[in-house]
Amino acid sequence: MKRSELSFTLALVPIDFFALIAAAMVAFSSRFHPSFTAIRPVIFHLTFQGYLKVVAPMALVFLIVFAVANLYSTRRTAITNELTRVALAVSASMAVVLAISFFSRVLFESRFIALAAWAFAIVFVAISRLVVRALQRSLLHFGIGVHRIVVIGNTTTANTLIDEFSKKPRLGFRVVGHFKEFNKSVAGRLRGMKKDDDLDEVVLADPEAPRAQTIELITFTDQEHLDFRYCADLFTTAVGRSIVHMHAGIPIIEVQKTPLDGWGAIYKRLFDVVGSSVLILLTSPIMAIAAIAIKTDTRGPVFFSKLDDGSLSARMGQNGKPFHYFKFRSMIPRTHTLRYTQLADLDTRKGTPLVKIKNDPRVTRVGRFIRKTSIDELPELFLVFTGRMSLVGPRPHLPEEVDKYKPEQRKVMTVKPGITGMAQISGRADLDFNDEVRLDTFYIEHWNPWMDFYILLKTPLVVISKKGAS
Repeated sequence: MKRSELSFTLALVPIDFFALIAAAMVAFSSRFHPSFTAIRPVIFHLTFQGYLKVVAPMALVFLIVFAVANLYSTRRTAITNELTRVALAVSASMAVVLAISFFSRVLFESRFIALAAWAFAIVFVAISRLVVRALQRSLLHFGIGVHRIVVIGNTTTANTLIDEFSKKPRLGFRVVGHFKEFNKSVAGRLRGMKKDDDLDEVVLADPEAPRAQTIELITFTDQEHLDFRYCADLFTTAVGRSIVHMHAGIPIIEVQKTPLDGWGAIYKRLFDVVGSSVLILLTSPIMAIAAIAIKTDTRGPVFFSKLDDGSLSARMGQNGKPFHYFKFRSMIPRTHTLRYTQLADLDTRKGTPLVKIKNDPRVTRVGRFIRKTSIDELPELFLVFTGRMSLVGPRPHLPEEVDKYKPEQRKVMTVKPGITGMAQISGRADLDFNDEVRLDTFYIEHWNPWMDFYILLKTPLVVISKKGAS
């Protein structure tokens, strides 16, 4: 899902609201226009201010009905289908409003204004949708919102799709590569294109492709965080959540890797901003005390934000992109690399990508306490607020640790890393790495808002019990 598509989807909510308000205002003005009052004089008393007090809540009812009618889907549909659903949704909304008025025994003074508002609402919302579509289409000429795809398959289907996308740029697809089949050589070229930010999606346009090759391609797109679509025919393996798109009469199935897409991503980001803001305010006294304690206990910086050589510390974020990471310092300065040299024999997680030193001699007195209580991780709230992390998600790991991941383990980087997550409430540092990946993968594939609430509520209980603290 392109960021521009999410932005346009989110913008539709206020656009629809103002379109509905505008329709109501035009309906009101029409009733009081001299050309109409000359035919049918006004025999009721309705002020414009009083009218607006009624219209604003009605507009909110309309938006709720619009959402139920799937008018805010992040997936584009045919314009005729969208306009039809607009007309039906506006009509349904008006019916709901009239029903509310009837049962609350609040009668509206003018039937003309109500009917005019209904008609103008259909027109205004439809026009606003057309304008948004036109703006999206115009931005495609500048490369904004274009899905850069590679088509794999030496078939008539592949050639038809390439021809369709090249002739109709308004569809928003640009073919940046075409390969007969998927193999190691092609994988290398696709990886290079992804690294250069020249590729968004891979389309398998060979319905008869061997099952093993198809599964290998799916694993590759998971590993490289590329969207994957395939042409439906004999491919019967159900992977994730699927959406069927039609192009040139050919069904293409898009595999959704997580519900954290579209409105899920919008909701989670809003939740992170609000949640991190509140938690920063609530924990600021604790962070202030921790900073003073760290500075008093040992020499060195308050935060762990640089490595032993002075370079910025990093963690791997969403889609495998590194970001500058910091937290409260809990160890003696300039001892980070000892985990791979002098302390390597004390590693209790050998055989996994992660390193854990039990009874770590580098940890300071204050550091031991803030680690057990997870106070050292409170500065991560600022990383959540700035969008580099999330409140809930897989834990962020070091680049050298991620380099040791198996291909199937890289799926945990599909979403933003989190301060807490399924693994943290299920065992923290004592959990086997494969079990940690399994839990995080379950979270990614089955995310819902209530799951985030559950994990956040359970996290303090796990911290208090000190279960698995490192």
